[in-house]
Amino acid sequence: MKRLVLILALVLSFAFAANAAFAGKIEDIKAKGVLVCGVKDSVNLFGFVDPNTKELVGFDVDICKYIADKLGVKPEFKVVTSKNRIPMLAQGSVDLLAATMTHKFSRDEQIDFSITYFMDGQKLLVEKGSGIKSTDDLANKKVGTVKGSTSEKNIKAAQPKAQVISYDEYPQAFMALKQGKVKAVTTDSGILAGLKAGDDHPEKWEIVGAFFSSEPYGLGVPQNDSAFRDFVNKSLNEMWLDGTYQKLFKKWMGYDLPAGWEMELWPM
Repeated sequence: MKRLVLILALVLSFAFAANAAFAGKIEDIKAKGVLVCGVKDSVNLFGFVDPNTKELVGFDVDICKYIADKLGVKPEFKVVTSKNRIPMLAQGSVDLLAATMTHKFSRDEQIDFSITYFMDGQKLLVEKGSGIKSTDDLANKKVGTVKGSTSEKNIKAAQPKAQVISYDEYPQAFMALKQGKVKAVTTDSGILAGLKAGDDHPEKWEIVGAFFSSEPYGLGVPQNDSAFRDFVNKSLNEMWLDGTYQKLFKKWMGYDLPAGWEMELWPM
């Protein structure tokens, strides 16, 4: 009998320890009072530093603020890159990723994703009059993109004869284009639009070609925490239903949400 009691006590102690060790992300966030979001600081329109306020702003930043408000906590931001964003989430340095990240099955091996919150596709940014109209025109030409991004893999598949030059972030790739080091920059059209809009002479550049990839953006969340993932998905649904999403889209993209795409909505 004493042995049975001892075994039960050990089982309960292990269960308590396990629950403490694997406390849900929602409880952890509420306990510390902040939602730590990993966002980029170099992608105009999505996550960038406002030159006047010196603060991080953008569509992804506002998405994080909305979710933090739903949790009843303050948002806190940490800058991530395409290369380090998944490791930072997996290691617990951030609670959530809103970083122009395409949801791919290969990435599901390390983190989980929300429903698609932004749909885009890959195109080319070139100088007007360059003669480049599609990936067909990039054979034996240099094209810039970002290390570790989906765009890097897509352009190599779309035009194997192109010489792909990979940079740390997109502004560096755009600078290379302006300096004549590459003939095009390629990534999601929304990011390209941000690069063009943020330039002193946007009229010098154009976004060309048909989409040659599908880029469904998802918010990155820690693996195996369905309660937090469900909360994030519910928040995105509420954002869509209360009209906040549409207002933020127009605020940052400069035009109304295109017809034909709607966020995946679940019954409440």
